[in-house]
Amino acid sequence: MSPAYRTIHERVVDILAMDGTRDAKLRAICYLLRKKVPHYDWVGFYLVDPETPRELVLGPFEGAATEHTRIPFGKGICGQVALSEETLLVLDVTAEENYLSCGLEVRSEIVVPISKNGTFVAQLDIDSHATSPFTPDDRLLTEGICALLPPLF
Repeated sequence: MSPAYRTIHERVVDILAMDGTRDAKLRAICYLLRKKVPHYDWVGFYLVDPETPRELVLGPFEGAATEHTRIPFGKGICGQVALSEETLLVLDVTAEENYLSCGLEVRSEIVVPISKNGTFVAQLDIDSHATSPFTPDDRLLTEGICALLPPLF
């Protein structure tokens, strides 16, 4: 992982050690990622709805408002990750048939699942306005961050 991404990861560790609610910490992580990584144009968390367990509900995010505040499992990139529970990196969203457009400017997306005790509980979703901006370091960074988050859930 690049030194810049290592620094971001360390800052997430600091955020998680601070006092505050789960949502405040998730919001701070979204802000940090969007501010520090130029190609992260929208950063947010989707959480499994405890009342509708096969549906994701939008949690804290940074970026433009989205109409996708609820996403059924299986629908779009986020819904696919909810079913597979595996990171999904889409370098060109226009090539995806099962894609929920969050805006005309979105060109690529990475979604990383978060599990607690073997149960899928949430995901980190990042959109970029660039085509193919994500590198292996982006995957390492986002998966590393998500590995730190289960105690929040």
